[in-house]
Amino acid sequence: MKITCQRESLTNAFALAASIAPARSPKEILQNVKVTAAGGKITLTATDMEVGIRLDLEEGVTVETEGTALLPVQRTMAILRENNDEVLEFETDESGIRVKGKRSKFKLPGSNPDEFPAVAGFDEDKYHVLPTRLFREMVKRTVFATDSDSSRFALGGVLLEMEESRVTAVGTDGRRLARMEGTGESVGGHQTTGASTIVPTRAIQLIERALNDKDETVDVAARNNDLMVRTPQAVIYSRLVEGRYPNWRQVFPTRENAVQLDVTVGPLFAALRQAAIVTDHESRGIDFTFADGTLKMEASTAEIGESQIEIPIAYEGESITMTMDHRYLADFCKVLDNEVSFILEIESGAAPALLTTDDGYGYVIMPMARDR
Repeated sequence: MKITCQRESLTNAFALAASIAPARSPKEILQNVKVTAAGGKITLTATDMEVGIRLDLEEGVTVETEGTALLPVQRTMAILRENNDEVLEFETDESGIRVKGKRSKFKLPGSNPDEFPAVAGFDEDKYHVLPTRLFREMVKRTVFATDSDSSRFALGGVLLEMEESRVTAVGTDGRRLARMEGTGESVGGHQTTGASTIVPTRAIQLIERALNDKDETVDVAARNNDLMVRTPQAVIYSRLVEGRYPNWRQVFPTRENAVQLDVTVGPLFAALRQAAIVTDHESRGIDFTFADGTLKMEASTAEIGESQIEIPIAYEGESITMTMDHRYLADFCKVLDNEVSFILEIESGAAPALLTTDDGYGYVIMPMARDR
């Protein structure tokens, strides 16, 4: 194999593939990225046996001799990042891999690319077509609520439900739940069955990273044991979390007498950060009191101190006080722009809070027991 590549474009592509290769593994061969040069382009392949990627790179690439090679992730990434040459040449021979620039030369050992595990391509005739921006937003707004340490339920990933034109993503750790809905297009009658299409947290974060907003759509296919995602440049697969997801719809409260408040993210988040200054890992609860046109946030930690922050709200009803983990509310605020308005629905200090936006996002926070 002999290829020349623009260093910058190769660095971006290689970094994405390298993020999937494991830093440590009993199978040392997985700590490489496989490069296949053919048809005027190169294909970068990486896997940790749970997640895999096939990434095509054509821009800035010249294939002089077709072939394959294994590039060790750590050394190759260091060369690409530290080197200043605009163009690099990669050539393999029996002794290994030679990397040459205008003012630099490197030689790396080479392993047998035939021993590298195969990474499947996207050959599905049933899949969903989703707007790329929607898919990325669905991941961003749900993945933070997952629980990789849970052994009771399959909570270590994002549940994807795809039916005809409706697509839903859900993440929960049992104490809060995030749900994002949107619309897509089913091709070939594709739909998920049951509550078993659970994409591991790390995998769906890597998939989201591989997406480019310049691409209008992304193809998503759920299979029995894995998920396939196709973009114009890449195919990513991930094994699914074993088990079934809990009935998340039962978590969303349906109430007739709840109070609904129109709140803007920016002012709430700013006040929340102030109130949280005196909290610590053991004392995370903040009391939220709604009364007399004011939302009052109060926190108290014996060894740190106390805080009391107020912001105006459009509420003149009976006083309601509920205690919430400030981190859960902060996570909600972080995935929305400051100027976004949302509906905060509360009923009592013992009932969950429901936060919803007008673009299909819903978030439930379970209350904490009050210390005082």
